[in-house]
Amino acid sequence: MNKSKKTSKAFDILHSRYIGENAERKASLEAEHVNAEVAKTIYELRKKAGLTQKELAQMVGTTQSVISRLEDADYEGHSLSMLHRIAMALNRRLSVQMIEPINERVATVLPPYRDNINQQDQGAPKGKK
Repeated sequence: MNKSKKTSKAFDILHSRYIGENAERKASLEAEHVNAEVAKTIYELRKKAGLTQKELAQMVGTTQSVISRLEDADYEGHSLSMLHRIAMALNRRLSVQMIEPINERVATVLPPYRDNINQQDQGAPKGKK
């Protein structure tokens, strides 16, 4: 019985060892989670519609290899345009949300991006932000 308790905490041990309090690693893990969710959603909806990758690709106007990449959890090149085309082909609506971070430690990685955006906005001519 003691063994199963150790096994059930394996994820927690690995998480604390490799992610721990490192905000950058937490943000990276969250990004990977998003990629995996997008890939899983495309795959599941395609299967539910009874389509092969090639058939979906033809409906979307792309190649089977592009659909294969989109269904790969490691793929990072999702474009809203392509996701919209896939949603339309599968008779779905695409919804994008920007929600609050899971916790403040992940948010600590984000301020440099906000600073870059603010600097770019300040350098832009008025009315062209």
